[in-house]
Amino acid sequence: MPVVVYVHLWTVHMLSDTLFRVPRSEGLHLLQKRGERGARELTTWRLCLRPGASARYQASQDEETVVVLQEGQARVRAGQTEWRVARKGVFLEPATALYLPPGTPLVVTADAALEAVLVSTPAPGGAQPVLVGPADVEVNTRGRGAYTREVHDIFVRDPHVRRLMVGETFNPPGNWSSFPPHKHDGRNGEASLEEIYYFRLDPPQGFGHQVLYTTDGEAFTHQVKDGDAVLLPYGYHPVSSPPGYRLYYLWAMAGQERKLSLYEDPAHKWIHDARL
Repeated sequence: MPVVVYVHLWTVHMLSDTLFRVPRSEGLHLLQKRGERGARELTTWRLCLRPGASARYQASQDEETVVVLQEGQARVRAGQTEWRVARKGVFLEPATALYLPPGTPLVVTADAALEAVLVSTPAPGGAQPVLVGPADVEVNTRGRGAYTREVHDIFVRDPHVRRLMVGETFNPPGNWSSFPPHKHDGRNGEASLEEIYYFRLDPPQGFGHQVLYTTDGEAFTHQVKDGDAVLLPYGYHPVSSPPGYRLYYLWAMAGQERKLSLYEDPAHKWIHDARL
């Protein structure tokens, strides 16, 4: 019995300890790390560069990385290949993103003020770096009514990445996403996948809400602001944006298999057939 009580308290603490609010600073800085605060699969970094500045990054020999440009212009060199990349902003055009196989060194030199997010996970080697641009992003409209949102698949069903799945979701003002609430922790037979969300708001002084809950009573809600990240280790995880503010989140996941797998909360699936 004491063991059961201990585990329950530990998991409650995990749900309340999944928000990562790290101030933006020049260079490459860590947002969250695999092996800490419940993260089993994912490590997340943010890169901020002023014009003319450079930064280097190299994952370990057994960890792949996806780099998603948020805004700015730069020259990026992955191994022996160099590209010029640009994005006006996450709310202005689809993504430009780079896949780095394990051990591949990266050098980024900014031509204009730049922000990018890097997510990594353990993976086998043997692949080549790949750059995808706005024309390569698969755009999907999901939901309806007040839970309509736009989901952009960046690296999801491609043949390049070994374990990571990465995309972006855009909530119109006042709308919900990840709704009906879904999860992918394996507790109901679906594949077990850990996920991270990185949030942006337009206008940037706004906020959104990230809800995390399980059917056995654990629940926590984070007020998320521009530049926050939230780890989703298990449970249902719907997101809402307030009136007047567009909400964006970069999502990345890795786990049992490289396949989108979700289990919707049976209590809320009725909305699929409701008249809205």
